[in-house]
Amino acid sequence: MTVNGRRSPMPNQTKLSAFVRRQPRWRIGAVLLILALVVVWLRGGGKSANNGAMFTARHGPLDISVLEGGSIQALESQEIKCEVRVGYQGTKILKIVEEGYQVTEDDVKTNKVLVELDSSDLQKQIVQQEIQYQTAIASLTDAEQGYDIQLNQNISDIKAAEQKTRFARMDFDKFLGDTVTQDIIDRLGLEKELAAESTNGVAKAMTETPPTLNVPPNSGLVVAPQHSSDAPQAIELGGGVERPAAPAPVTQPASEPPLKSDQAGKLSNPEPGPPTNAPPHPAIVVDFSKYAKIEALGDGEAKQKIRKFEDDLQVAQKELGQAKATLEGTKRLFEKGFVTKIDRERDEIAYENSRLKVQTADTARDLFLKYEFTKSSEEALSKYAEAMRELERARKAAVSKLAQADAKLKSAQGQHNVQLRQLKDLKEQLEKCVMRAKKTGLIVYGGGGEEMYYYGNQEPIREGATVRERQAIITIPDMTKMSVKVKIHESYIKKIKKGQRVRITVDAFPDTILGGEVSKVAVLPDSQNRWMNPDLKVYLTTITINGTYDWLKPGMSAKTEILVDHLDDVVYAPIQSVVPSEGKQICYVVHGLKREKREVEIGQFNNDFIEIKKGLKEGEKVLLTPPDSGEPETGEKEKKPGSDDQGRSKPEEKSAPPKAQPAGKA
Repeated sequence: MTVNGRRSPMPNQTKLSAFVRRQPRWRIGAVLLILALVVVWLRGGGKSANNGAMFTARHGPLDISVLEGGSIQALESQEIKCEVRVGYQGTKILKIVEEGYQVTEDDVKTNKVLVELDSSDLQKQIVQQEIQYQTAIASLTDAEQGYDIQLNQNISDIKAAEQKTRFARMDFDKFLGDTVTQDIIDRLGLEKELAAESTNGVAKAMTETPPTLNVPPNSGLVVAPQHSSDAPQAIELGGGVERPAAPAPVTQPASEPPLKSDQAGKLSNPEPGPPTNAPPHPAIVVDFSKYAKIEALGDGEAKQKIRKFEDDLQVAQKELGQAKATLEGTKRLFEKGFVTKIDRERDEIAYENSRLKVQTADTARDLFLKYEFTKSSEEALSKYAEAMRELERARKAAVSKLAQADAKLKSAQGQHNVQLRQLKDLKEQLEKCVMRAKKTGLIVYGGGGEEMYYYGNQEPIREGATVRERQAIITIPDMTKMSVKVKIHESYIKKIKKGQRVRITVDAFPDTILGGEVSKVAVLPDSQNRWMNPDLKVYLTTITINGTYDWLKPGMSAKTEILVDHLDDVVYAPIQSVVPSEGKQICYVVHGLKREKREVEIGQFNNDFIEIKKGLKEGEKVLLTPPDSGEPETGEKEKKPGSDDQGRSKPEEKSAPPKAQPAGKA
């Protein structure tokens, strides 16, 4: 049987070798001469079947097991490694306990120092880190205060903008009256966002969106479309008649996207674009001529002025009528000679003065209604809209400035946390330079030698030696719980399961058989063999030894026999007697002087024997090795595929029996 690239010797061959070594040389020579004569005689016999070793098929119990060698290790060990991050250059061992020292309970209670590493570089780094940490604290304090200052400043700016907006609204109400102004503002939708605004300051400014111009479909307002000349269009209130207003240039960035009106009449940008300096509302001109009537205005300054102009005009007209009547009477008296010419001229002057007063009052009223009223109304509306824009800008500026202050604060907090974490890490590294006793046991230097794969120039563990991060310095094995570490070939790993019984033989004590069981089977192949032999896949398996033995030491070599299965009543033959041929499993059955090539059905197998399910009976003799290719046997006329020149099966075909295992078997 070939296991892990080597052929395991059969028990009969081992006994034969021992017997031969005990005989004198002349006896060995005589036996060899006799064997040579027998071989020559057998070859001369041609088709005789007695030209090879044979085995009689047996019927009975058969243990299916896997044999593998390994090393004894403690099942549980405390491995003390270098946890100081010092890079590849490593750090030196200043003090270490002697190897073989027994750590006692008193040592654990008193925290006895087992290893002390050089910490001079770490102490220098801690001093430098303390300075950087204090600088980070100062930056964090400055950022916190700056955030609070910016928060208060934002509140002040927003409140000032809100106050300016309220004052602009008061001026607008004062001029036209609150009823008219509210009607205009509602139609334009300027106060949709302002109505819900309070004096919360920055908190609301960070969550609210700018006011949006909403034009209800049935409000009678007509919003002028955007033209290439960027000239605002007039809006006729009430009548819904659109007429161009006086051209007034409006400065807008060329990159500003045109405003679109949806089904609800809401004007908004179609897609979010880059921030611009353009006002959020389009340039809108309202025709205030329909409000140039006393009955159309509220109790405001405009109504009072119109009323005063009307009163002045009425007084002037009455004075004109009185002056006219007086002049006509004076003229009649002058014709009769009752008054002088001077009296008539005085009345004529008074009449002309009254007529001019009427013209002046009428002109003043017309000028106010035509120009001053419209100008003042538009100016009040514009100031109110601009105040709202300033409030909007104040909110956005508050959000921007507060975001900058918040980013600065978070950056300072992050820097503070980084410096603090680095300082704590350095102090922890300083503490790890001293390794203390945590568990009783025997002190062993290193970690069993496996770490030598990582560092080719690794120094032996001693005082003054250089160690690197993650390198094992000392190991304290638990001698009460021992195990055997074996590496199972991939062709057998399917059979190995946790809990299977194991027979263990220690090479140093071959007469003592220990019991154990499989406690762990690796899921992936062992990575350490990947570099030495990439084609060899072995799985690390842990076998727990039952009981406690004082003579067991870590590192001892041992052989293990894992009991995979037990067959009670089967026919079996040596595993080398079954060979593959043309996709079938065959053996050579001997009948007297004849050989028969017979197909068999195989089952489970171990290192020595294989189960024969069909094709072979108990007591039949089979050849242990295939016959020579030049000697035909019953049912065979030519060389078998898969055999060498001597008629033996090729070594690589020894793995064929596992392929023929029935489903459900280990």
